Amino acid sequence: MKGVILAGGKGTRLYPLTHATNKHLLPVYDQPMIYYPIQTLVNAGITEVLIVTGDIHAGHFINVIKNGKDLGLTHVEYAYQEGGSAGIADALKYAEDFADGESIAVILGDNTTDADISDAVQKFESNGGGAMVFLKKVIDPERFGNPVFDPKDETKIVNIIEKPQNPTSPYAVTGLYFYDAQVYEIIRNLKPSARGELEITDVNNAYIAKDKLSWQELKGFWSDAGNFHSLFRSSRYWAQKRLGSEYKSIVAGNAIPEAK
Repeated sequence: MKGVILAGGKGTRLYPLTHATNKHLLPVYDQPMIYYPIQTLVNAGITEVLIVTGDIHAGHFINVIKNGKDLGLTHVEYAYQEGGSAGIADALKYAEDFADGESIAVILGDNTTDADISDAVQKFESNGGGAMVFLKKVIDPERFGNPVFDPKDETKIVNIIEKPQNPTSPYAVTGLYFYDAQVYEIIRNLKPSARGELEITDVNNAYIAKDKLSWQELKGFWSDAGNFHSLFRSSRYWAQKRLGSEYKSIVAGNAIPEAK
């Protein structure tokens, strides 16, 4: 399995910070945001990664990531998404040549998690493909893709609704997905949504229609970092995790963290 990190877009919800660089290179506590999804993949044994980006700050990724060796990657490639924000599924189409027939783990570049997905990778590979999505219980499921479960079989998703006004479950579809090589043909047959984008939710619903979508609940911390509130939440979590018992004293100004 190869990894694909989607890191395009203009990051308008984080203006004026993103006037200076791409959103996914902003700091989340002590690391650039994109280091976290890279580490999620590397920890699962996925060390060949494609980073899909775009817009005027695309070149900044090479300055930060370089060849990826210091981050545990054995191979890294970059792809430039033309046409601006044409949707997550549009960005994913650039992975076809890179994947070369292999299944892929796709993660959005603003998602940070300490979940271990190693077992999920093995399960997906042994099940022979399809698609897998990762769910997380949240207090605001209306902000995300929201799964609808079969009332006769609550282990089965029968539909995913993007940002519903009235969510049917407390789950968000996180920005972490596994796909087999059929995903590119599905993307080629997609129609743009009302907002003019190729939606990843439509990709997942296409797999549902084929009865080839499975899911797992993501264990541990997960958050996107696409607006100021979620960026702060992510930074606070990782600061607490890294600093441990020193965190409260440092925040209160009663201690100075030791230099690494």
